[in-house]
Amino acid sequence: MIHLDTWKDFTASLDVRPLFVTVSGAHLYGFESPDSDVDLRGCHLLPLREVIGLRPANETLERSGIHAGVEVDLVSHDLGKYLNLLVKNNGYVLEQIFSPLVVTGQEFLDRLRPIARRCITRFHYFHYRGFFATQRKLLEKEDPKRAKSLLYAYRVLLTGINLLTSGEVEANLRVLNDRFQLPYIEELIAAKVAEKVGMPSLDWSLHDAELQRLERELESAFAASPLGEERDLDAVNNLLVEQRLAGLHAI
Repeated sequence: MIHLDTWKDFTASLDVRPLFVTVSGAHLYGFESPDSDVDLRGCHLLPLREVIGLRPANETLERSGIHAGVEVDLVSHDLGKYLNLLVKNNGYVLEQIFSPLVVTGQEFLDRLRPIARRCITRFHYFHYRGFFATQRKLLEKEDPKRAKSLLYAYRVLLTGINLLTSGEVEANLRVLNDRFQLPYIEELIAAKVAEKVGMPSLDWSLHDAELQRLERELESAFAASPLGEERDLDAVNNLLVEQRLAGLHAI
């Protein structure tokens, strides 16, 4: 179980003031191990003078280390870069915005989430298809296969299918499996929590067939998706302008 107050202290020590930070990675996906690191993701607002000049601004802050005895990896983008990712059908960004594990910035997320919801389109299919293709290649190289790699593959397929059919962002594999009822998921999660190496007894032929089936289901969900193709670019743009101007007035 992750203690969010621990990570409030960590974000308070950053060189920038985050607009929000949420937890991503294995803790969000529902299959963290006792030794899993904590992946923090979010965005911040650069001073206006850093984004309007000729010199390119450093739009991304990355911080890794140990905090309270736990390994942590934080990535935060300037709001302009972050919103550009949002309107390019980036599934990672959607999952971060809608993560229920909020470290800081709930008030800002309350403004951002309704806008982000209007940026969900059927073209998010390409994010999840691409992510799965990468995971599939990794799996094919593994011998023996690891439960962790399989879980990431299943997670991305189920998240994509669920998004395209319902318009809802859900990244937690346990929650997703309440809908999909795949009988092997809990066993894989238990194995992932315990394993340090691969799973020699894993039935790869079963999982190979299941991944192919779910990949076809993802393609069918894209073809039949009720989601639109347009994003609310005006609302995204207005949010960015308002935040830039608010930052100027705060100087």
